[in-house]
Amino acid sequence: MPEFNINNQPEKVVRFELQYLPCLEYFACILSNDLIWIDTEERYVKQTYRNRCSVITTNKVDDLTVPVQSYAQNTITKDIKIDYSQQWIRRHWGCFQSAYGKSPYFEFYADELRAVFFKKPEFLVDLNYELLTICLRLLGIRKEIRYNLSVPNLSQEGIIDEMSAINDKKNRNTHKYYQPIQYYQTFGNDFVRNLSIVDLLFNMGPEARSILLKSCKQQ
Repeated sequence: MPEFNINNQPEKVVRFELQYLPCLEYFACILSNDLIWIDTEERYVKQTYRNRCSVITTNKVDDLTVPVQSYAQNTITKDIKIDYSQQWIRRHWGCFQSAYGKSPYFEFYADELRAVFFKKPEFLVDLNYELLTICLRLLGIRKEIRYNLSVPNLSQEGIIDEMSAINDKKNRNTHKYYQPIQYYQTFGNDFVRNLSIVDLLFNMGPEARSILLKSCKQQ
């Protein structure tokens, strides 16, 4: 794979972290840029989308967290290990089945996603990478995405740095890349914006891509 330098770098390059079943703004950011640099050697930051996602259940938004083993200060993300002493897989899949089991496209996508969980990857980045790869394919997104080892000559000049910017606590109702476009959701009378990508996939299936494209703000 060719490396980029200052002379042939794409027009719009964005750098951000790897997240767990990311929200819609994460994918809107991917669609809004030419090359995506996902940094797995950044310092791990707790209480962010790196290990959590949000879905809607019968009466509320449920935040699901992948527990991680204890780590030293300034540990880099690629060294964070998942804590399987907690029954988090059962909790997450129980929530997905309860929230989306009757959604139109749950049965089409659930098995492939579920298989990743039950492989029990040791590291959080491996779980997130496999899930993101599946979601991008299901959405038909073919952007150029690179990770640390594949961008040694990528010029820092002009890179849009969005590390920790797509964050549920900071940006719950303020979005740089995303504008809410309503779509069918299983529960509730009021549309809930910017949930995990699984909400859009399980509810809208093949229409998910077009909804994401409409959800991208003009940059």
